[in-house]
Amino acid sequence: MLYGPKRFGYFLTLLCLAQAVLLSASSIPSTSLQPAGTALAAGRADEAISLLHSSLATNPEDAEAHNLLCQVYYQEERWDDAIRECETAVQLEPMKAEYHLWLGRAYGEKADQIHSIKAYGLAKKVRDEFQRAVELDAKNVDALSDLGEFYTAAPGIVGGGKKKAQSVAQTLESYGAAQGHQLKGRLAEKDKNYALAESEFKQAVEASNDSADAWMALASYYSRRHQLEEMSAALQSGIEADAKSAKPHGPALVEAASLLNRNNLNPQLVIQLWKEYLASPNKSADSPAFRVHADLAHLLEQQGDHEGARQQLEEAASLAREYHPASFDKVSR
Repeated sequence: MLYGPKRFGYFLTLLCLAQAVLLSASSIPSTSLQPAGTALAAGRADEAISLLHSSLATNPEDAEAHNLLCQVYYQEERWDDAIRECETAVQLEPMKAEYHLWLGRAYGEKADQIHSIKAYGLAKKVRDEFQRAVELDAKNVDALSDLGEFYTAAPGIVGGGKKKAQSVAQTLESYGAAQGHQLKGRLAEKDKNYALAESEFKQAVEASNDSADAWMALASYYSRRHQLEEMSAALQSGIEADAKSAKPHGPALVEAASLLNRNNLNPQLVIQLWKEYLASPNKSADSPAFRVHADLAHLLEQQGDHEGARQQLEEAASLAREYHPASFDKVSR
């Protein structure tokens, strides 16, 4: 899942294009790139960039290395750099679905940033890359999810459409039942059929065998509907499901904290959940540690803990010195 400003969050705001509900971690890198992949998953952006630059100095046509570098820049919200690296990966290996998927995501974030008529051209590129990813790997749940989200939220002028999204949802259910129900939930939500939307998100929880991520998707729906009591209950169920999972304290905790924080609820629990994630060995590229440190710094500053906020900023900077969110300016140095 997308963390923080996306991640869950949205891309192409100008066009009302929702970002994909699920953002998968990168596939397992080749042996030579595993240290960089490990650094990426742990949110150690500077280390990952250094390792990948060294690898590319030896083999500049390593498409996998360029794609991993794209993902690190994506984490740091350096959209132009991410696009450059993803475009290179696609040029080097045009038949790799994952590379097209990440290029589409990078285009989407860039489109959201520029907020101008140029966003329309980028939106078409997003569509083309997601479509190509599905063409190359018709069973790819992440590619299907992203394409379905695009069709759901994008206007017809750039290739969106309800019927297209419904078709993708039907296909998606065959390979990822929970994701299929979530896409159907988004479609129902857009149609303002909220009873059906809620039902689909609940069915996603059942189809996922009570996964924390599915509970968080249901909680996100309740958050959008401003049903805070129901949101809190879904979050609690998600936290409990996470505790029972094989790798507890994963990205679901980050999403739970982010939803609470977004709704100005229970800041002490938000702080606890973020700290539990940062202390956990089960981090994910979907929830980079440096971004969690940055958000934690912002919240601690709001709570009057200036020293704690400063320490969290230092931790973020030690992992990703090029990451400079607007929230940094709101924290005392």
